[in-house]
Amino acid sequence: MISVERRMVVEQPAGEVLRYLADFGNTAEWDPGTVSCVRLDSGPVVAGARWRNTSRFRGRQTELVYRLEDYRPDRLVFVGHNRTVTATDDISVRTSEGRTLLVYRASLRFNGPARLAVPFLRAEFERLADAVAERLPRVLAGQ
Repeated sequence: MISVERRMVVEQPAGEVLRYLADFGNTAEWDPGTVSCVRLDSGPVVAGARWRNTSRFRGRQTELVYRLEDYRPDRLVFVGHNRTVTATDDISVRTSEGRTLLVYRASLRFNGPARLAVPFLRAEFERLADAVAERLPRVLAGQ
């Protein structure tokens, strides 16, 4: 398994940040690896909502179907699946000194033979997490 974590401090209120991030379709704006992310159902964004996320990684496109597993006032958990990987995005927010501390954790559990690639992919996922930590605060500031 590969896990990465990045902490960011942003000026926007925690509730506003969480509402924006709860719509996983917005990942195309802040995740450099996401090509597109389309909602598969309709209605309010609540636990159980689903999206099809198309990402580009190491020159290849892959699709995962993500489900919002947990939606609390201070935390979101998305789990995405395809036959090769299960991805979990765990996002939490809290107010700190008048600003918002945003903690983004992503973990990937590879299935079958893909597990053998984990040692070779770790550095690439660290770079991707760095890119998210650079881009996400800028995107939130521009809302």
